[in-house]
Amino acid sequence: MLSKRAFTLVEVILVVVIVGILAAIVIPRITYTKVEAQKQACNANVSALNAQIELYHVKEEDWPASLTTLVTDDYIDAVPVCPFGTAYVYSTGDYRVAKHSDADHGL
Repeated sequence: MLSKRAFTLVEVILVVVIVGILAAIVIPRITYTKVEAQKQACNANVSALNAQIELYHVKEEDWPASLTTLVTDDYIDAVPVCPFGTAYVYSTGDYRVAKHSDADHGL
């Protein structure tokens, strides 16, 4: 007599439940990690822009009129884009690019 072994319905349901629980744990962590990486990239861009603004000031003995001035005078290749799609705002009052808040990023 041939005997066939197969998974029972209970075993299959148990595996599906375990995979679902693992997915519920892992997916939010992956999303959180991506958002944190984007925030760090945004902050790095702001720091780099502010460093180039300072360099411009030291070399040119004047402050740049805008971020595009840094591009036209070859201090940066292009004005970077925030990973969240938000534009960087240059303040001619304190000659800085301000860091974005979570609200600026739509979080």
